[in-house]
Amino acid sequence: MNTTIRIIDGQVYDPKNSVDGKVQDIYIKDGKIVKESSDKGSEINAKGMIVMPGGIDMHSHIAGPKVNLGRKLQPEDHSQDVQVRGEFTRSGTGGTVPSTFTTGYRYTTLGYTTVLEAAVPPLGARHTIEELRDTPIIDKAFLTLFGNNIMLFDLLEKGDMESFFQAVGWWLHATKTFGIKVVNPGADEIWKSRNENLVKITENVEGFNISSEKIIDSLINVNEAMGLPHAVHIHCNNLGHSGNYQTTIDTMNIAGDRRLHVTHIQFNSYAGKLGELPKSGAKQISDYMNDHPNISADVGQVMFGKSTIMTADAPTTYLLRSFADSEKWVNADTECESGCGIIPFSYQEKSHVHSLQWAVGLELFLMAKDPWRMVLSTDHPNGGSFQAYPKLIHLLMDKNFRKEQIKLINQDALKSTELPNLDREFSYQEIAIITSAGPAKILGIDENKGHLGTGADADIRIYEPDQDKEKMFSSPRYVIKNGNLVIENNEFRQDLEGKLLYIRPDYEKSIEQMIKPFFEDYYSVQFENYPVSDKYVEKNSIIIPNKPKK
Repeated sequence: MNTTIRIIDGQVYDPKNSVDGKVQDIYIKDGKIVKESSDKGSEINAKGMIVMPGGIDMHSHIAGPKVNLGRKLQPEDHSQDVQVRGEFTRSGTGGTVPSTFTTGYRYTTLGYTTVLEAAVPPLGARHTIEELRDTPIIDKAFLTLFGNNIMLFDLLEKGDMESFFQAVGWWLHATKTFGIKVVNPGADEIWKSRNENLVKITENVEGFNISSEKIIDSLINVNEAMGLPHAVHIHCNNLGHSGNYQTTIDTMNIAGDRRLHVTHIQFNSYAGKLGELPKSGAKQISDYMNDHPNISADVGQVMFGKSTIMTADAPTTYLLRSFADSEKWVNADTECESGCGIIPFSYQEKSHVHSLQWAVGLELFLMAKDPWRMVLSTDHPNGGSFQAYPKLIHLLMDKNFRKEQIKLINQDALKSTELPNLDREFSYQEIAIITSAGPAKILGIDENKGHLGTGADADIRIYEPDQDKEKMFSSPRYVIKNGNLVIENNEFRQDLEGKLLYIRPDYEKSIEQMIKPFFEDYYSVQFENYPVSDKYVEKNSIIIPNKPKK
């Protein structure tokens, strides 16, 4: 239930509105931030405290078929990390792949209020929405996979671009998604046919006379023509391989001056020769991005300790099974739409490769001239759990702490990096950018989220300052979600159901007559049962408008 709240004398960091540590009051009414209110309500005395917009994680894996498989693979994690039912919260289990309830609560206890599930095959959309509905408090959305869709490949090969455009529109509409995700475009078919991981983006997809480059370019064209709020969100080819930074730059070049978001870019920023240990390619990637304001990225920072590799990049998962510390792994093919791979994994401080990955991620943060376009993620749970965010923030804000941590890792891995020479320390304002204002802008939801100006959603986190930034960002004193005081004095005060954000672009209904026969020939699901019904999103959802180009 919304109430009127006044936050008094807080030190406010609101980058979108150019408020950098100014002491001021914030007024909340009916779930929104207002200029002022004379209504009586509750007050929060935030004197001496840090006030920021609620955190936004724009790339995470928290719901859907692959996440459920990840949970099933690791029952021992759940037995060792049980969330007990509280006065206002429900029970659940944790680990690197927490249950739905635990996911929502633990994000909230870090001050995060909006999370994007980053990769869902269209066939799994309904399942994903059901799990997101079951994830409390946070607002959420998801991206639908398009980079290995066989019907779209067929249309591209025929050169039928109008039908391609309408088919993408139908899939976006049918899945109730937030946007277009591309993973390792075209490479699933090459891997399944030739068992090869490496792909030149100019070579043809196995069985089709089209290249990865053509797939990427065509999907960017559709995305921009439809005016979708978020750019194409791409997981580049050749993830994890030495020398892959060049593939990443070649992929970004495809965009020209159009928008493109490169996700978990750390995993695609390696120099060196194929078959040899990777070296840092962070400078090459940073130099390119610093010169191209149309490109944005989230880092995908590796954090030492347990993780779970969870990706639609089936070739990479198959390769990594030889290096994992567990014999459990899953690879699956999702009917004409995508691949999927899952492996329990652990990053070790003394491992040359893992140390290099950790260092490259930090380099990308520290070399970025524009923090609005290089935002925070660990690609949860691939590079590490989202619960490692406070430690990552500490590494960025405190160069002395960072230097202490550098001493603990494999020193040989540092030789190709600039990390030991980077003394930059992030300010509170920059942390507010990479954890909130930047993701909101990149996702195209910054009218209502990621800021504290009049009319914004009242999603707010309030911290008590501490020299130990990990301790500070681990536990906000207050969290307000949609105008509701959810956490007060570090304790839950109520439970809520967050909103689902999705888009609803137009498409020509006649395309269904072309899509339906394909389903009858190749899918195990009848065409009529495939689209997500409006009943799944008719309550507590928000349609984010697109702005088609004329």
